[in-house]
Amino acid sequence: MGVGNITGTATEGGVHVPARTIPAPSTVSVEAQAFLSSPPMMGEGHPSDLNDKEAWRACLEAADAMLSAAMAVNVERFPAQIITHQVGAVPVYEVVPQGMAPDTADRAIFYLHGGAYVHGSGLAAAHMALPLTTMAQVRAFSIDYRMPPDHPFPTGLDDTVEAYRWLLERFDARNVVVVGGSAGGGLAASFMLKARDLGLPLAGACVLATPEADLTESGDTFETNDTIDVVLKHRLTQTIALYANGHDLRDPYLSAVFGDFGKGFPPTMLVSGTRDLFLSNTVILHRALLRAGCEAELHVWEAMPHGGFFGAPEDGEVLLAEADFIRRKLRIG
Repeated sequence: MGVGNITGTATEGGVHVPARTIPAPSTVSVEAQAFLSSPPMMGEGHPSDLNDKEAWRACLEAADAMLSAAMAVNVERFPAQIITHQVGAVPVYEVVPQGMAPDTADRAIFYLHGGAYVHGSGLAAAHMALPLTTMAQVRAFSIDYRMPPDHPFPTGLDDTVEAYRWLLERFDARNVVVVGGSAGGGLAASFMLKARDLGLPLAGACVLATPEADLTESGDTFETNDTIDVVLKHRLTQTIALYANGHDLRDPYLSAVFGDFGKGFPPTMLVSGTRDLFLSNTVILHRALLRAGCEAELHVWEAMPHGGFFGAPEDGEVLLAEADFIRRKLRIG
């Protein structure tokens, strides 16, 4: 068998790849090509000292102000009523899309925002849910779970379980879809395992978009998509250490890929892209679900980096696919 034109050289423990430019492929929209060719600057810096809480608070406050401003654009594009509930120590934002049909009043999305386990607090948590809740025409409940530096693991997980208990007082679990993206996707998967282990009923379904479901970050694409992902260029080493707070990263309540799905897990849709740093997370979690006999769909978009193209037509396709899955699982015609 011919070996073709080999450009890399095998070395002990890996393959050496020569420096090269990765062009934006012609297989995606012109908007996506433009995003890949000239991506916006994404904040990457965090304090190096995990014990310097003041430095972390200042850093996260500045980053959250920028994130909140960016997410506030969704308010005009996706009109909805936002109602704040206080559940235990945290707010839960009920997001009711404009024009929602009465026949969906007994259905709900339980939304867990992303943000590397440290970002996305306040109304940004509600604003992140706006596009999907509008597309699905199903109300969402987005929890403003507590985060580091003051509230590391397991606080956010416990907040999420408490909010889910509160939601189950209003909705049948079969009429709830748990949704999470990035860190929120990892938290959503771990939370569902925790809720199940506590004897709470499983949600009707899950949508996990590019989930950070393995905090050991050992998957292949943490190497192959490093820097190629123009949104999330490198591992989340610092924020993971801050969030985990010394706990074993292989604990399923931190890294769901190490969980026992044979005990039950909701039907799940997983979403990623070929340039996503978390593609391996998504693929590994998908295979773990299938091996356990769980229903799981994997959707991978061409050339898509972490979280999408931020305005290209493909982003609309992702939302439409997620909304269709949610409506099917909630039995909405």
